[in-house]
Amino acid sequence: MARLFHRFDCPCCDPVVAKRREVIRAGFGGLVAAAVAPFAAAAQTAGAGGARSIRIRRVQTGEAYEGIYWRDGRYQRDALRSLDVLFRDPSMDETTPMDPRLFDVLFTVADRLNSDEFYEVISGYRAPETNAARAQQSRRVSRVSLHMSGMAADVRLPGRQSMGIARTAADMQIGGVGLYRRDGFVHLDCGPARRW
Repeated sequence: MARLFHRFDCPCCDPVVAKRREVIRAGFGGLVAAAVAPFAAAAQTAGAGGARSIRIRRVQTGEAYEGIYWRDGRYQRDALRSLDVLFRDPSMDETTPMDPRLFDVLFTVADRLNSDEFYEVISGYRAPETNAARAQQSRRVSRVSLHMSGMAADVRLPGRQSMGIARTAADMQIGGVGLYRRDGFVHLDCGPARRW
C-alpha cells in the first residue's frame, strides 16, 4: 500500500526512498545512469562552451563563491572543496562532500532563467542533528532529507519570484523541486525528478 505524504514532505525523503537511494549510491547501476542522464544532457547543453560556473552567497555567513566548477569534461577539485565549505552546516560547522550534480542543477536553472545573479543559499548540507532538531520544530522538515546527503539546497535568486524558479526547474525535470512561497525560497536537489 502506498504511503500518503504530508503535503509539505519531500517524497524522496521517505525512509523507503532513502533506502533505495543508498542502494543506488552503492550499486551505480542502470537506475543511476537513467537518473544522471537528464543532468548530463541539460548541463552539457547549457555549458556548451566547455565550462560551467556558479555564483553562490551563503545567507548565514555572507561567504561567497564565484567561479568555474566544471571545465573540459571534469569537475574542478579545488572548486568543489570551496563549495563544500560554503554549503556546510553553519550551526555545527560541519562539512560534507556535496554531490556535484547539485551544482549542475543550480547552473542549469540559472542558465535557463538567463540569470547571472548570486544564488542565496538558505540551507545546504544539514548534519543529522541539525535536521532532527528542525524536524522537531516543523512538520515541513523531513526526517530523512536529501540535505543530509549533500544533495539539496534551499535557494533564492534576487529579482526572481520563487514560483518562477520552481516552475522553470520543474519543467526541466532534472531533480526535486519544492516551492516554499511563504518563505520565499525553492528547494532544489539532484534526486529523482518530482515536485511538491
